[in-house]
Amino acid sequence: MKIDVLTLFPEMFDGVFGHSILKKAAENEAVEYNVVNFRDYADNKHKTVDDYPYGGGAGMVLKPQPIFDAVDDLRAHGEKAPRVILLCPQGERYTQRKAEELAELDHLIFVCGHYEGYDERIREHVVSDEISIGDFVLTGGELGAMVVIDSVVRLLPGVLGNEESHMKDSFSTGFLEHPHYTRPAEFRGIKVPDVLMSGNHRLIEEWRAKESLRRTYLRRPDLLEEADLTKDQKKWLEEIKKEGK
Repeated sequence: MKIDVLTLFPEMFDGVFGHSILKKAAENEAVEYNVVNFRDYADNKHKTVDDYPYGGGAGMVLKPQPIFDAVDDLRAHGEKAPRVILLCPQGERYTQRKAEELAELDHLIFVCGHYEGYDERIREHVVSDEISIGDFVLTGGELGAMVVIDSVVRLLPGVLGNEESHMKDSFSTGFLEHPHYTRPAEFRGIKVPDVLMSGNHRLIEEWRAKESLRRTYLRRPDLLEEADLTKDQKKWLEEIKKEGK
């Protein structure tokens, strides 16, 4: 996968792309990062990329020309047509399902804005996807782009050490992930559930499935509204409701 990022603050991505899983993914050639300062594409003497909004109002608006030209240039150097993603509060709310969709693609371009907003022509004629990582407003699109890129890159083949790791993540299954425990078996008087040390893999998987359902019911019941529950899951859910905890 090739990932281009258009930003006014390219140095913000140095630490993110230079550590942990994202760094290893690039070293293993699963992904190629290219961070571009779209100010370099401004066609005016002072390299300004924003201007006052028509009709008045607070703040400044990103001009269309630098972003149009930057995306055109990146498209010209790409082998396949990219998806151009705009990070903004008005975009669709980001989900694991969207991450899985993007992970199937070959070329992504992220546009990170600042100031009051974007010239609407950028949305209408450059962008293919608008994404919001939540119902709140950030100073710019950089942090949102980092979140999306991290969630996508970890899904690429060969990036995680265990290929099954992401398949059981929260949201990948439609439910929140079950609790995890490690050694010691008892810490400050708090014991690991006996079933996890039983060696009975069938019972362990059943416990994990039920606890995943319990956690989803208690913390994100909205996820169960459209869930297609199995017979066992329906029975467990009734038991969980009766337990009242």
